[in-house]
Amino acid sequence: MKNQQPYDDEDDWISKSEIKREADRLKKIGAELVALTNPQLATIEMSPTLREAIALAKRLKDKREAARRHMNYIGKVMRTEDEEAISAGLDKIRNKHIYQAQAQLALEKQRDLLVAEGDAAINQLLEQNPSLERQKLRQLVRQAKKEAEQEKPAKAHQDLAKYLKENA
Repeated sequence: MKNQQPYDDEDDWISKSEIKREADRLKKIGAELVALTNPQLATIEMSPTLREAIALAKRLKDKREAARRHMNYIGKVMRTEDEEAISAGLDKIRNKHIYQAQAQLALEKQRDLLVAEGDAAINQLLEQNPSLERQKLRQLVRQAKKEAEQEKPAKAHQDLAKYLKENA
């Protein structure tokens, strides 16, 4: 038993190089977090310890060696964090324009569906979002249909989309 190597019976043995690569990766994520603004940081779920470490790292930017050591500390703190939640938050911030475009596209589809199907689509939307006003919604849909028939500029379409965006 004394002569057994660690790779003989342990399946989860990790090399020192792999541990260092993981630490470097966590430090890079930490550096990305330090580069974010405070409102952006507020949208990401993390422990108070990590928040304090990031705040201190922002103050240490001018002090090169202290900042380097502190980034190592942030990497150490990151080992205990929920990395998936932090990565998801960073992804959401990085790709904000993509998420906004998807939301806008869904809103336009909803608007077009309301104009095409009328009351059936309105009733379905009101079941999903009871905070919407039926009368206001019907009025906007009716105006949008009227404009489409008269081939006028799509001001009512814009008003309907704005109402859906504000209230949905």
